[in-house]
Amino acid sequence: MKNLALKSYSFIILFFSIFYLTAQEELPKGLTETERELLPQFQFNSRLVISDPPEGPVRAAAEWEEVEYLVVRWTNAYQNILRQIVEVGVQECKVLITTQNESSVTNYLTNQGVDLTNVEFLNTGSNSIWIRDYGGNTIYSDDVGERALTDWIYNRPRPLDDVMPTQHANMIGMPIYVTDTGINDLVNTGGNYMSDGLGNAFASNLILEENEPGNPYNVSAKTEEEIDAIMNAYMGIENYIKMETLPYDEIHHIDMHMKLLDEETILVSKYPEGVADGPQIEENIDYVLSNFQSPFGTPYEIKWIDAPPSTSGSYPDTGGYYRTYSNAVFVNKSVIVPTYRPEVDEPALDYLRELLPGYNVVGIDVDNSNEPLIASLGAIHCITHTIGVDEPLWIVHQPINEVPTGNTNVSITAMIKHVSGINNATVYWREEGESEFNQLSMTIINDDNWSADLLIPSGSESIEYYIEAEANSGKSLARPLVAPEGFWTFIVANLSNEEWADNNISAPYPNPAGEEVSFQLNQIEGVVKVSIYNILGQKLNTTTIVEANGILTLALNKEWKGTLLVTFEGDFGKVTKKIIKL
Repeated sequence: MKNLALKSYSFIILFFSIFYLTAQEELPKGLTETERELLPQFQFNSRLVISDPPEGPVRAAAEWEEVEYLVVRWTNAYQNILRQIVEVGVQECKVLITTQNESSVTNYLTNQGVDLTNVEFLNTGSNSIWIRDYGGNTIYSDDVGERALTDWIYNRPRPLDDVMPTQHANMIGMPIYVTDTGINDLVNTGGNYMSDGLGNAFASNLILEENEPGNPYNVSAKTEEEIDAIMNAYMGIENYIKMETLPYDEIHHIDMHMKLLDEETILVSKYPEGVADGPQIEENIDYVLSNFQSPFGTPYEIKWIDAPPSTSGSYPDTGGYYRTYSNAVFVNKSVIVPTYRPEVDEPALDYLRELLPGYNVVGIDVDNSNEPLIASLGAIHCITHTIGVDEPLWIVHQPINEVPTGNTNVSITAMIKHVSGINNATVYWREEGESEFNQLSMTIINDDNWSADLLIPSGSESIEYYIEAEANSGKSLARPLVAPEGFWTFIVANLSNEEWADNNISAPYPNPAGEEVSFQLNQIEGVVKVSIYNILGQKLNTTTIVEANGILTLALNKEWKGTLLVTFEGDFGKVTKKIIKL
């Protein structure tokens, strides 16, 4: 990436609009009536920052990766909530607080017993607390190279908020790339964005509506393909998955009802049957499962979590607020979650601790009469943002879930990268019930991929393990990040080889399929014969894979229609998968 010359800013806006926006005690997450009136006159792309896209390939970080800064904007209106966030944050990283009254905030936090050692202050103006939507997003060149921020145009007439990412970048001393010029003038918000760190991202169709012809932001009209191209150039997003907006979510930000917990797992709010946005959420999830796979080529694993109603039982379709547990934030080894009242919170927090073993899961009340944050249509994720670490040590591994009885060797592989190179990598493993982990050295097999063969002890039923790597620079890191307190577990299942293979050959995607269809072969190894049959049992095509274990993509003849059966034959036996050919 190149260093960017950050030029002075010029805002072409009406004086009364600036006065209004800066004079308020606290603005809501949505537009006020006055702001709606300002929209036609407000210049959203007026910062005049010269910011072409990065020169080379970049990667957008995932939220569960290691972070250096937790960033918040202070306001007395929610100081108790912010204090609790800072209290957790300082145990994990630096906390950067935007305020123009540092002494007051310092005194308040000190009097509340908060250690300020890791707190830094940014003395600059701001308009609102909703920093997730206007904060910059961390990217890296060449996966783990130079760190920078990417900043979109904030979809609110709040000019001080919109330039805060540049203030962050200047303070830390890092480049920033801003989508505000020419055909790259992209309106987008952080609450409607979710990345897995591997080039895939999720959003609602709000991103299309914000940049369509006749949009209220006076930015150039863009097709979906043009939006995808901007996200690819500035953030390295190769697969931008968009879903229908929800009828009762006024903001249309996906972080109010879903959250990526890792590369394969999505936490999703669940409503009673037919209630509020439940039907549309279920349709959206069905759409994702039918058309997309995780970056490992497996179906996304959906973890449903009940969305709590009001004390009187109201949901958003009957006047209740948009209460959610998915609007949480990862801060290294802690996860901060919005809470509402003990009787609904306790089972939800227990469930999250089960899904995220080893993490410090902290609940913060956002639904009380003194600080009713949820009444302003946002929660914890909405008022926090993070900036990733410089020179990350990046470990990507698809956890093993099960192996068949009699399979004495299990191959554990991971992609591991650091700008200085990797010195060594180790698998730590133990049988369930043991207190000490054994060590197994990994060896590099190609490029950045490391592997180790684990010999499963006879009679084992479950194996717990994690991966740790050391860079040539001396930096070391584990995955899961919380290891050894948290780890992955696979069971030694009493399965036949065919049953095990059926579990390890993914469902076809997309399905229904057009010109081609893909499968992830996961732990499948060796020679595999793949055949395609029509519903009458007639063989249409056969191919042989010399070495499986990876993504297999099959071309489908345009003349083939209807139900097709794809068979996989190898040492494991025979497995059949069904696809619908359009």
